[in-house]
Amino acid sequence: MRLWVLATGGLGVAALFVAAYLRLPRFGGASHPYGERAVAAALSRHTANVISSVNFDLRAFDTLGEESILFAAVLGTVVLLRQTRDEREVAPAPERVAPAVRRYALIMLPVALLTGLYVVAHGQLSPGGGFQGGVVVATALHLLYIGADYRALERIRPVGIYEVGDAAGEGAYLVIGVAAMVQGSAFLANTLLPYGTFNTLASGGTVPLLNAAVGMEVASAVVVLLAHFLDQAVEIEDSGTAQGKDGS
Repeated sequence: MRLWVLATGGLGVAALFVAAYLRLPRFGGASHPYGERAVAAALSRHTANVISSVNFDLRAFDTLGEESILFAAVLGTVVLLRQTRDEREVAPAPERVAPAVRRYALIMLPVALLTGLYVVAHGQLSPGGGFQGGVVVATALHLLYIGADYRALERIRPVGIYEVGDAAGEGAYLVIGVAAMVQGSAFLANTLLPYGTFNTLASGGTVPLLNAAVGMEVASAVVVLLAHFLDQAVEIEDSGTAQGKDGS
């Protein structure tokens, strides 16, 4: 019965996709109605990067859904990978790192971190934004794991703070959307702030704010995800396995 229900739903989705495909403009043609409207809307709101205008203005509600998927994934990971009663935490042994690897990782860490922050801050002006920059920021911190050891990473990665940052980024996005409604407009409408001067950091209205909220949420979420996966691989052991190793 489950397979029949799945097949019925799959056929319905397939029919919708086929109907949508038949209405698509010919590939390589000169008619691009959506693109023309998106570019015009981005320019009218002083957003130089049209992709960010689509993500955080024209389809900002869709982006809220994408952000919430990552938020839910982190929440599920925290619940599933929590330490159970038959597991115990052991201190990771210090690792020996080749001097060249250590030097390269420690030089690249601040460079990668600044690059990620730059991508987030300039999302409304150039390719990139909160999603891409947030991932760069989160992975940059883990160069310390490669260049030093796991204990050094733990000192700059208090998981509780990043969990708060994850929730704060998600909440900030919602607050900005509600603020537009309080102002008398639609949810997440780009009417809260002046559009500013085109092609400057203070442009695009609420696009930079939403972009920054997503950057904060994504960076914190990726750090929390990697923290729980690494904890399971490095520090958390089954009690029976650990007792067998130390003979106790």
